Amino acid sequence: MLHSDLTNAEAILPALKVNTKKQAIQEICARAGVISGLTEREIFNAVLQRERLGSTGVGAGVAIPHCKLAKVRGIFGIFARLERPVDFDAQDGVPVDLVFLLVAPETAGADHLKALARIARVFRDASFASRLRATRDVAALYAMLTQAPASHAA
Repeated sequence: MLHSDLTNAEAILPALKVNTKKQAIQEICARAGVISGLTEREIFNAVLQRERLGSTGVGAGVAIPHCKLAKVRGIFGIFARLERPVDFDAQDGVPVDLVFLLVAPETAGADHLKALARIARVFRDASFASRLRATRDVAALYAMLTQAPASHAA
């Protein structure tokens, strides 16, 4: 699972209503701005710049948009469960309904990559993703995202 140092209950959007990829990113960046003290615009612009390199829709209805910013103090994430899946230009063509935004300092280097890998590994578990899709309760989603698994074979 994800460590509680990566996200918190305030960073969970349990039933985000959006119609497009851009709208989803904008709403999630707005929450990231509130939590981090950065402006929504600077986070949004950095995420869109990264999306131009290639979609962060990783498949099976999951997207992990991410960016690095100089003003960020530490790596943090925002999780959103979308009410309705949206086209995210994922390679498998499956619309996305689970989004985890990762924001890191420009100096994060390998820690940024390790966090991305950890998030991808957690969300690749179809059973886990199904449980996330089945709930709209912030506390339950936060618990699922941060509790240690009983066993986790790599």
